[in-house]
Amino acid sequence: MRHILIFDYDGTIHDTLRIYEPAFRQAYDWLVREGYTKRQEIASETIAGWLGMNSKEMWNAFLPELPQEIKDQASAMVGSGMTRRIADGQAVWYSGAEKMLDALKENGHKMIILSNCKVAYRETNWKEFDMQRWFARFYDCESYGFAPKTEIVKHIQEEFPGPYIVIGDRKGDLECARACGGLFIGCDYGFGQCGELDEADYIADSVEKIIALIRTIENVEQ
Repeated sequence: MRHILIFDYDGTIHDTLRIYEPAFRQAYDWLVREGYTKRQEIASETIAGWLGMNSKEMWNAFLPELPQEIKDQASAMVGSGMTRRIADGQAVWYSGAEKMLDALKENGHKMIILSNCKVAYRETNWKEFDMQRWFARFYDCESYGFAPKTEIVKHIQEEFPGPYIVIGDRKGDLECARACGGLFIGCDYGFGQCGELDEADYIADSVEKIIALIRTIENVEQ
């Protein structure tokens, strides 16, 4: 039986830090200039750790004391900065991602994206990378009130009956897999922090490894 493949996007297919870090730093500079926060050194590793969170979680973790309207303005700046860079051709997928998706499509898999992103980000990526070539749907969290993936996956279950394999780089993806009764492939080349993927059913140390792992899962279940 072919599984429905639920892919995370950032840190699993998209090497997002390349556009997220400069967009974040521009928004952060604005916050400092306007006196909303004092400047501090923020390492790239810290910024990478926010990828996989939705925007509300990220700003609440980083500057919880900011008024919500300022968080919203800063978040909008980051989002517009990222979508502008995508439209300018600066976004990059991990090497081998298209080849991996081609192989899975040829093997008859239905594939879906579930991402903690905003609508504009989803739409820009979908167009820029011509993602309908591989994916049946791209679910973003903004369309569901920034609900966690464990809630959004219920909508996937209604539209695309399982079984499922979830592929992602963060603990939220693991929790999503458990919520829909699926297996989880943890991508340790992404932005996950130490220990997040310890309970994964399988580990992919590269994009290319995903193909072999899915084949292994389906051979075992035959």
